[in-house]
Order: sequence, then structure tokens, then C-alpha cells
Amino acid sequence: MIKTALVISLLFTCFSFSVKAQTTDEYIETYAEQAQALMREYKIPASVILAVAIHESAAGTSKIARYLNNHFGIKGTNSNTEIRSAYKDYPTVNESYEHFLDFLKSRTSFKQLFDKYNQYDYKNWARGIQRGGYARSRSWASQIIGIIKKNNLYEYDERPEDYIEAATPEPVSHKSKSTTSSKTYMVKRGDSLYSIAKARRTTPTAIMKKNGLKSAAIKPGQKLKL
Repeated sequence: MIKTALVISLLFTCFSFSVKAQTTDEYIETYAEQAQALMREYKIPASVILAVAIHESAAGTSKIARYLNNHFGIKGTNSNTEIRSAYKDYPTVNESYEHFLDFLKSRTSFKQLFDKYNQYDYKNWARGIQRGGYARSRSWASQIIGIIKKNNLYEYDERPEDYIEAATPEPVSHKSKSTTSSKTYMVKRGDSLYSIAKARRTTPTAIMKKNGLKSAAIKPGQKLKL
């Protein structure tokens, strides 16, 4: 009887974890503010920070992310007794984010990027980090850029309204239709400020500013200026 109860308990634990496993959208919503805070301090695009974390940690679901709070695949010593790993452990995920920036700033091969590129130039940042030897894969930068484009992460880079990419600018023809078709939005049940912002290719912060909101809390029936 005790063995049966133990098996059921273990199955329930595994099932609960699979249900709670976060999506990429949920990951972005959780860590976007942290990435933007680091962007403002270090002048590296928040989009790059988020995309590298998503890529290296499988959006927070990898083993080193779950057991070591390591979201950037940085190697080092760890004191974890649950898994054997060559990757560094961190007390919190935020400290993993902070160490990623310290890591880039402390290495000669990456240090020059901070003087060469601004916080809006995510493509050259991704390529520069690859050239500096952050990853062995030759397609690493392309994968990072692909994650940024797929999830519109460049919207978190606080680009000026008149900013234009120097090379291969993002197509705007399709965006203009979706963003100008409706200047207001009626909040529906199940909406979050993040989901609304993503659908309109903007950011929660931008919507909050337009509507004078002090928090991201919204309710059904509420009208938002977009």
C-alpha cells in the first residue's frame, strides 16, 4: 500500500512539473524587466540578453536552468548535489543574468562590443558575441537573431520611434496594418498586458505610458489606447 502511494505521488509530481513547464512567452514575460534593467546599465540590447537566455536554457526548462539557475550556459564550479555538471550554479536566476553581463565585460574578446555597438543593434551584437567565442556553433548568431525576430524581442530595446536599422531593416508593411487597424482595445477575459502588447507589436511599458497605468494589472471591459 505504501509503495503504491509512493508511485502515485511520484507520478503526480512529474505530471505537475509538465503542466507548469513554462512557454517561451511566459519566460519572456517573467524576465523582460530584468533584461531591460541590464540593458539600461550596460547598453546591450535587452533582446539579445533574452534571446541568449531562451536559447541556452530552453526558456528556463533545461536541467542546468532548473537545478543550477544557470540560464546562459556559463561553465564553472558548483556545489549542487542533485546533478553532476560542469556548469556554474547561482543562488538566483537574476544573478545568472547579472553574471552574463559581467562575463562579457570582463573578456577582451567581448569588451570591444560595448564601445562598437549600441543597445538597438541586436544583429551585430549577436554576431559579435559569436565571433568572440561564446559558442562553437557557426549558426549560433543566426539562431539568436531568429529567436529575436520570431518573438519580436527588439520591441524591448527601447528604440527611438524614428530608428531605422542600418542593414536589412525589419519589414514594416505587414506591421502597419496590424498596428493601425485599431487604436483602442477592449480587454477580454484571459488577456494580460504582455499578450496584448505582443499581438500589437509593442511593449507592456509603452501601453502603460499611453494609458497612465501605474501597474500591469488590467481587467475585462477596460479600454486601452494602443
